[in-house]
Amino acid sequence: QSISGAFESIYRQHGVVGLWRGVTGAVPRVAVGSAAQLATFNSAKDWVCEHQWFGEGSWAAVLAGGMVSGVAVAVTMTPFDVISTRLYNQPVEADGTGKLYRGFLDCILQISSKEGLLGLYKGIGAVYLRLGPHTILSLFFWDELRKM
Repeated sequence: QSISGAFESIYRQHGVVGLWRGVTGAVPRVAVGSAAQLATFNSAKDWVCEHQWFGEGSWAAVLAGGMVSGVAVAVTMTPFDVISTRLYNQPVEADGTGKLYRGFLDCILQISSKEGLLGLYKGIGAVYLRLGPHTILSLFFWDELRKM
């Protein structure tokens, strides 16, 4: 019925460990996504300025860098999104262990062997539609604030 009720229910059923279920998929996802975002933004922005598509310091160069960065984020994060979703949504035993996957690595191996490597990229279009605008706007505002 509420957030506190969810915490209480999870704690009662699975203890403190239950509150951290899925963290093995979430932490690498965020680390890889942030690394891709930060590593590609300035490089892409500098590249479009270097090729004189947009002027140095123009808002269009910043948006172009954000778009390239958004693609990089989607490409690098999608496998982690797939893995996290599978780990989160799998049924669990009474002790909290997953019924389908033993953990992060087991999930990757099962998806790869049953669905191929492209199985790790299911939903990449939806991921980009969610992360692309977020990445573009976040980096645009960050760049503007940095200039101030």
